[in-house]
Amino acid sequence: MLKLLKIQGEGPTSSAIRYKGVLGTITTLAKTEGPVKLYSGLPAGLQRQISFASLRIGLYDTVQEFYTSENDTTPSLGSRIAAGLTTGGVAVFIGQPTEVVKVRLQAQSHLHGLKPRYTGTYNAYRIIATTESLKSLWKGTTPNLLRNIIINCTELVTYDLMKGALVRNKILADDVPCHLLSALIAGFCTTLLSSPVDVVKTRFINSPPGQYISVPSCALTMLNKEGPTAFFKGFVPSFLRLASWNVIMFVCFEQLKRELMKSRQPVDYAT
Repeated sequence: MLKLLKIQGEGPTSSAIRYKGVLGTITTLAKTEGPVKLYSGLPAGLQRQISFASLRIGLYDTVQEFYTSENDTTPSLGSRIAAGLTTGGVAVFIGQPTEVVKVRLQAQSHLHGLKPRYTGTYNAYRIIATTESLKSLWKGTTPNLLRNIIINCTELVTYDLMKGALVRNKILADDVPCHLLSALIAGFCTTLLSSPVDVVKTRFINSPPGQYISVPSCALTMLNKEGPTAFFKGFVPSFLRLASWNVIMFVCFEQLKRELMKSRQPVDYAT
């Protein structure tokens, strides 16, 4: 659904169907193509989350410790940003093929009529690699790298800073309500900063060979044809997706981390 809003207005390849807002897009898509279409690209999306999230979030604390000086009692803003840059970059290079396939599967019926280009996730990997080149599975790595660096740094650093401020100022205790509020604020800040790059990345990845000569060319074409607001297409569903993901991810992560810390504490058998 989010991809359809982002690629809408792309040019002559677009379908005649127009999508208006979150609910309008859901309703139109369900009516014209069936409710199943709301889950287009789900296997590739799951593969993406497994490869991206496990690296960029799972490695964050470890990499942050690496960048933190032994004399610092708490990580500095610089070490947090450096950790976000590192884990975000590693995640993109490893998980980019899943991103390309996810975007293509979600957008294929909208851009190419009723007959889909790909019959499934693994069919998409094979066709892209054989008909375009293996390198095409890493198409859009540059804008996706920029997007994920922005998301990783903003998401993780904003969450860390918000949670620290809420606990330090005794506004909320270090518990679920604090984690929930911090995750929502991090989701909004992340969506605001990453939306322009995300839209350009989606357009460029989904474009047929030769439509755009480069990522800057794609961005310039969008600006000239559709104006600055084109860079924020799909902002509301993008925020809803990121905010819900942040809430689930951070709340679960904090609880898991707390349980792991408890399990590592030595048991006092004397008592």
